[in-house]
Amino acid sequence: MRMTIKEIAELAGVSRATVSKIINNYDDVGEKTKKRVLDIMEQHNYRPSYSAQTLARKKTNVIGVIYAGEVNADFNHPFFVEVIDAFKKQIGFMGYDLLFFSNEKFHKEEEDFLERCRHYNVDGCIVISGGNVQPSVYELDKSEIPCVGLEIQLNGPNSSFVMSDNHQLIELGVDHLVDLGIQNIAYIGGLRGSLITKLREESFRFHMKEKNLPIKTNWMLEGDFFEESGYNAVKKLLLQNELPQAIFASADMMAFGAMRAIKESAYSLEDFAIIGLDDIPASRYVNPALTTIRQDKVKLGETAATLLHARIEELEVEQGVYLPGELVVRESCGYHRRKAFL
Repeated sequence: MRMTIKEIAELAGVSRATVSKIINNYDDVGEKTKKRVLDIMEQHNYRPSYSAQTLARKKTNVIGVIYAGEVNADFNHPFFVEVIDAFKKQIGFMGYDLLFFSNEKFHKEEEDFLERCRHYNVDGCIVISGGNVQPSVYELDKSEIPCVGLEIQLNGPNSSFVMSDNHQLIELGVDHLVDLGIQNIAYIGGLRGSLITKLREESFRFHMKEKNLPIKTNWMLEGDFFEESGYNAVKKLLLQNELPQAIFASADMMAFGAMRAIKESAYSLEDFAIIGLDDIPASRYVNPALTTIRQDKVKLGETAATLLHARIEELEVEQGVYLPGELVVRESCGYHRRKAFL
C-alpha cells in the first residue's frame, strides 16, 4: 500500500508541513532533518503525488497551445506540423505537457484566451498566429501569464516571440532570380490579415524597388499558403496577355499549386522559373524539384520552447528572436536554367 505524507512524518518525527516543504524543495528546512526524511522516503519507495507537488509549487507543468486568429485546416500545414513537433519535443524534455485549446470553441463562444488560461492554470502559452488575430490575444499578452509568440510579435511584460527573418527570406529569393537574369517576377502572397503575409509582401516590394525591377499590380497575387490558392492564382495569371518570367510563391504549398496550373495549361514549366519558401519535405520530391528558401523549422520550435521556459522561470530573455533562412537551389529555378533567361 502506498505510504502517505502523514506516515512519513510520523516515522521521521516531524510535522506533515515539514515533509511537504522537503518534497517541494523549500530551503528553510535543516540539512539533517531533510536527509532523515529523504532517507525514510527512499527506504519505503515513497514518491510524492504530482497533484500535491503542483499545488504546493503553484505550477502545473502544463503549457497552453493557442492557434490564434483565422486558421486554415487547424494549422495542418506541413510548416506548422514540423515546428510544433520540435516545440513539443523540446518542451517535453523540460518536463512540460501540452494542452491544445480548441480554436473552434473560441470562435463559436467568443471566449477569452486569458480567462481560459487562468481556468486551466497553465504555466505558460505558445501563441501561433493565423490571420486577423483577435484582440483577446493581446490581452493575454499584457497579462501575468508567460507567453511566446510564433509568427506573431508579442511585446508584453512576460512575453517573447520567435519568427524567421522574413525580410532576409524574401531577399534571398529575389536575389536568386536576379542572378538568373530575371526581371519580371509575379508574387503569390499568403493569408490576408496575417503578419507574415504583410512582412513578406513589404519585403518583396522593397527588394524589387531597390533593384529597379517592375512591380505590376496584376502580378501581385493573393493566396492562403495552401496549394489550391496557388493553383487558382496562377490559373488567373495565365489568362493575362503579358506574363512574368518567374513566380515567387511565399510558401512551398502555393508553389506546388502554381506548378500544377502551368502543367494543365498550354504553357510548360520550362517557360517559368518557380521559387517557393519553407522547404517542406515534399519540395524535393515534386517534379521538377522546387527551388525554395529554407526556414529552420526545428530551430523555430526549439527556440520557442527555450524562450517560454525562461519566461516561466523568470530568467533574462530576449523579447524577440529572428532566425535566418537559406537558399536551396533545385530544378525548378536552378542555375542550370540561367541560359534560358539571358
